[in-house]
Amino acid sequence: MSGLFALLDDVAALVRLTTASLDDIAGAAGRAGAKAAGVVVDDAAVTPRYVQGLKPERELSIIWRITKGSLRNKLLIILPVALLLSQFAPWLLTPILMVGGAYLCFEGAEKIWEKLAGHEPDPQERADAAAAGPAEHEKTVVSGAVRTDFILSAEIMVIALNEVAAEGFVSRAVILAVVAVAITALVYGVVALIVKMDDAGLALAKRGTSAVSAFGRGLVRAMPIVLSVLSTVGIAAMVWVGGHILLVGVDELGFHPPYALVHHLDVLVADATGALGGFLGWLTNTVGSAIVGLVVGALIVAVMHLVPRRKKDAEHA
Repeated sequence: MSGLFALLDDVAALVRLTTASLDDIAGAAGRAGAKAAGVVVDDAAVTPRYVQGLKPERELSIIWRITKGSLRNKLLIILPVALLLSQFAPWLLTPILMVGGAYLCFEGAEKIWEKLAGHEPDPQERADAAAAGPAEHEKTVVSGAVRTDFILSAEIMVIALNEVAAEGFVSRAVILAVVAVAITALVYGVVALIVKMDDAGLALAKRGTSAVSAFGRGLVRAMPIVLSVLSTVGIAAMVWVGGHILLVGVDELGFHPPYALVHHLDVLVADATGALGGFLGWLTNTVGSAIVGLVVGALIVAVMHLVPRRKKDAEHA
């Protein structure tokens, strides 16, 4: 009988230990996720623009495909690579992240350039897109969204990894997996609600009291504006996040003046503006990062688009 009680005591101790470990993991995952909150907002702002112009009945399907691609990015590629690099070659994480930041700067600057220049797709490109059909167009949309998500997901995971760097290898892996799943569910759950809000408004407009119907009609009228604003915010977010990655990266690699300047202006504005100091300091840092991102992105756009076009024009001259 004493042996049975001893066994039960061992089981109880094991349960308490397991519970404590789960609490620790949950707490660490919460802290890591909170650190990445800014990028999460950017991710949620970027994604809705990919479903604009698609048939309403295909929106949730597209979002689900992007969600699965995001989970594959985080769990099958970024997580194992980040863990291995942090274990054996931590010095490589920053340069790799900076390459992704430069890509975000390029994509954001390219979208801005297209809007300002009134750029229209080449007639041949439009003919090819029409010939490809809806399925191929959806595939292109999903691949573009997943590609952008990869960069944002990489920053989310690296930020989370830095927060739990003191944990053991297995704990780090579990915490990052929890962060990956939770953040993906949050981001794309919010995106799904946003893009289907007009359908919900239409349903409310068709039934219920006059107040409910009026609210539904208001949702329907507001959603195109909301989606347009989110699309603009998403483009700005790519430039901002990309510029911030580059600023922090060059600072960590030993070149301090750009980051020091932005940080100095951030602190200066925060100290001089009293109660609004925190927000205005953050805004200053954001604008500084966006300027860096826009300059770097514009340079890449020039190299990728303008230089080849001039070369092509010279050949035809």
